[in-house]
Amino acid sequence: MIQYNTTHKNSIKTISILGCGWFGLAFARKLIQLSYEVKGSTTTPEKLSKLSAEGIQPFLINFTADQVSADPDFFDADVLFICIPPRRNSTELLDYPQKINSILAAAKDKSKHVVLISSTSVYADENKTVNETSETHPDTDSGKVVLAAEIRFKELFPENCTVIRFAGLIGPDRNPGRFFAGKSNVPNGLAPVNLIHQTDAVGIAVKLLEKQAFGRTYNACSPNHPAKMEFYTHAAKSTGLAEPNFIAEKKDWKIVESVNVPEFLGYAFEVGI
Repeated sequence: MIQYNTTHKNSIKTISILGCGWFGLAFARKLIQLSYEVKGSTTTPEKLSKLSAEGIQPFLINFTADQVSADPDFFDADVLFICIPPRRNSTELLDYPQKINSILAAAKDKSKHVVLISSTSVYADENKTVNETSETHPDTDSGKVVLAAEIRFKELFPENCTVIRFAGLIGPDRNPGRFFAGKSNVPNGLAPVNLIHQTDAVGIAVKLLEKQAFGRTYNACSPNHPAKMEFYTHAAKSTGLAEPNFIAEKKDWKIVESVNVPEFLGYAFEVGI
């Protein structure tokens, strides 16, 4: 079990989390346990009371490609985490970089540090191992807009740009056994998986705060990369779901590794894949 340091060096005390969704809320709960002051946002008025009940200072924030509607106090924080992945809707997907730009403009000169939660989709499936030093050639629409947001972030915060690129997120309410349960002839069965459990996603973000290792890009991905057919068949079987059937082939793959997580955070993964 990872032991967290509960003393906040150099007055890192107030954390704002833009987007208290699946990851953001779990992260906020851990920070509350560690005695940080946490501000959390939602776009839904009904969720304000839920955040408050968790001990989070709730803020209603809405943002478009053109502007952010928010109480400026939300951005007054030692560290701001931007945890809003692009939506699958094509129009909103294209607007994502500009939305991030609006948020960054609102945070500038108010948030001491900004952390952008990004994705390993910035790396294409080029049949090789990649790490934080590798070139990014996204081959999906979501990967392209996420990379565009990262680039804009680096333009606005050239000296203090911190990015965490999450691999595929699994954990509570995201049972990977459901992904391919009962399906037949699923392609690319021998390709390696790139995943991270919610526990480790939260743990890496906490370690970043403890180490104050800002200003870098971190690949947050489990060091275990079993074959797709091995992992998802076991996940389905272990949760009583119909086992999928895969084609034993290896096409269009990548292995995402991290150089910076072990070197600068010293984080040890808790959950095996």
